[in-house]
Amino acid sequence: MESQEKKKKAKLKAKPAKAEPKKILLREGLSLKELSEKTGIKSKDIIEKLKPSGYSINVNDVISESLADLISKEFGLELELVSIEKEMQIQAKSDPKEMALKPPVVTIMGHVDHGKTTLLDAIRQSNLVGKESGGITQHIGAYRIFHNNRPITFIDTPGHEAFTRLRARGAHLTDIVVLVVAADDGVMPQTREAISHAKEAGVPIMVAINKIDKKEADIDKVKQQLSKEGVLLEDWGGDIISVDISAKEKTNLEELLEMILLLSDVIEIKANTKVQAQGVVLEARLDAQKGAVATVIIQHGVLNQGDAFICGICYGKARALFDENGKPLKRVEPSMPVEILGLCDVPEAGDPFQVVPDLETAKQISQYRQSKLKKEEPTRPEHLTLDELFKKIEVGEVKELPLIIKADVQGSVDVLTDILPDLGTELATKVSKKPAKPSEKTEEKKDKSKEKIDREKVKIKIVHSATGSITESDVLLASAANAIIIGYNIKPSQKILDLAKKENVEVRSYNVIYELTEDIKKAMFGMLEPTIKETYLGRAEIRRIFRISRVGVIAGCYVKDGKITRNAEARVIRNDEVIHKGRISSLKHLKDNVNEVTKEYECGIRLEKFKEFVEGDIIEAFLTEKTMP
Repeated sequence: MESQEKKKKAKLKAKPAKAEPKKILLREGLSLKELSEKTGIKSKDIIEKLKPSGYSINVNDVISESLADLISKEFGLELELVSIEKEMQIQAKSDPKEMALKPPVVTIMGHVDHGKTTLLDAIRQSNLVGKESGGITQHIGAYRIFHNNRPITFIDTPGHEAFTRLRARGAHLTDIVVLVVAADDGVMPQTREAISHAKEAGVPIMVAINKIDKKEADIDKVKQQLSKEGVLLEDWGGDIISVDISAKEKTNLEELLEMILLLSDVIEIKANTKVQAQGVVLEARLDAQKGAVATVIIQHGVLNQGDAFICGICYGKARALFDENGKPLKRVEPSMPVEILGLCDVPEAGDPFQVVPDLETAKQISQYRQSKLKKEEPTRPEHLTLDELFKKIEVGEVKELPLIIKADVQGSVDVLTDILPDLGTELATKVSKKPAKPSEKTEEKKDKSKEKIDREKVKIKIVHSATGSITESDVLLASAANAIIIGYNIKPSQKILDLAKKENVEVRSYNVIYELTEDIKKAMFGMLEPTIKETYLGRAEIRRIFRISRVGVIAGCYVKDGKITRNAEARVIRNDEVIHKGRISSLKHLKDNVNEVTKEYECGIRLEKFKEFVEGDIIEAFLTEKTMP
C-alpha cells in the first residue's frame, strides 16, 4: 500500500506545470473563420462550445471584444483585439534590419509675420504667399523639395493648433520642427507657444533666424531671448542648431537645408518599406468634382495605385494618386505627401491610414468600427483635474502636475512660474520634517523611502506660460499634455470653456495668488474643498433702459445666445470686463412674467442691487453648484 501511495505522489510530481496561455493578437473586424485559421481551433468546435453561453454565431460573424474574452476563457487562450494599424506598426518595427533611413518630415512654426510661408516659398522657388489671403497661411499643405538629390517634406501649418490637434489624436507625424524667429522682432508670444508645443511633443527643434537683411536685425538679442526660453543654441553652448537666414533675399537657404538633412542623419529617422503602406491623414475635404479627397503622409511601406485601405471609419481604393503639384503618381514612398481619391467618405485630420489586402477587408473593418460607434458613445480620453489629483498620487498614477499658466500681465506670469515649480518640493519638505513619535522609530527606514517618493510625486511642471487670454491653442496643448490650465486675473470666453469641456480639460481661474497656491497644496494632500462649478446659460445684449417708478431700472434685452432664466445668477459685462455680479430678480417677455426666454427673443431683466445699466452691456446668465472632490 505504501509503495502504491509513493507511486501516486511521484506521478503527481512528474506532471508538468500548466503553461501560461500564449497571447494571440487579433485584428479588429476578424471573422470567426479567420479566427479559426489563426488559432487552429475548428469553427464548429467554437460554435458548439459557445452555445451554452447563449451565443448563436456563424463562420462569417465578426469577433467582438466580449466574444474574444469568452473564447479565451473557454479554450484557455489569451486573445487580444487590436486595431489593424497597431498590428501593422508592431509588424513594421519588429525587425530592425528591415528599417531604413527615410526623408525627414519638417514642420515650420513661429510667430505670425515672422516669415514662415515666405521661407517655404523661397525654398520651393514658387509663389505660395501670393496664393494666400493677406500672405497668411489659411490651410495645411505638405510639400516635397530636393536638396543634393535628397528629398525633404515640409508641412506648413496655420499656427500651432493643427500640430497639437494631430498629436492629441496620437498622430506623431513631424520629425523636425524649424522654429522661425524674426531677427528684428525677437521672441514673441506665438514663438513661446511653438517652443512649448515642440518640447511637449518631444520633437527635435532647429532655429531659423529670419529677416537678417533688415537694419533693425539683432541676432545676438534673439539668441539671448531664446536661451531664456530654454532653447540653447550651439554657439551659446547648447545643442540646438541655428541658421541665420533671409527668406526674402534667399540668404543661407542652402545651409538651412543642409542642416535639416544633417540633423535627420544624426537622429536616424527610419521606416520599413516591406510592409503594407501606413500613414496619417493631414487634411481631408469633399471636392465637387473629385468626391472625398484626403492628403496623407506615408510613414511605412509603399502605397500603390489600386491599393485598398482603411482610414478611421472610412475605407476605399486608391483610384488616383497625386503629388502637391497635381502630378499623377503610381507609387508613394515613406515621407511623401499624396492626395488620394477613392474614399467612401471624408475622414478626419489625424486619422490613421492603413493599406489592407482587399476592399472586402476594408469594408469589414469599417463596418465593425461604425457598429462600435453606434453601440457606445465616443468618449474623450480622461484628463487630470485638481479634484482627483490626490487619488492618482495615492495609486502612483501621477508623479508630476503639468500646468499651463495664463495671466493678465508678464509680472504675474513671472511670479507664478517662479513659485509653482518649487511648491511641490516645499510640500514634500514639510512632510519630511514632521517629528516622528518614539513608537515610529522602527519605521524610520520606511519613512525615508516614502519621503523620497513624496518628493517625486509632488513635482510641478510648467508646460507653457504667457500673458493674454486663454486661447484655443492653450486648450489643445493642455489636452495633448494632460495639463490643467490656470488663468490668473483673466476670464475665459464661453467658446473656450465649451472647447475645454469637449476636450476634457480643466480650466481654473483665480484673482489671488494665495488661493491658487492653497488649492494646489490642498489637492496634493487630498484636502481640496468643494469647488464651485459654473454652468453657462446664455447671453443677452441690452438694447434699451427703462426707469419705472416703484419698480426700478429694467434692462430691455435681446437674447443672443442660449437662454436667460429667472432667479439665475448673472454678470454684467462692459467692454469685456465684469462690472457686477448678482441675481436676476425678475424676467419679463412683453408684459408677462416668465421663467425663461430663449435665443432671438426680447425680454426685460431686473437685477438685484444694480441699476447702472448702459446700452450695449452684456448680461450673462449662469448657474453655480458645489462639487465635491
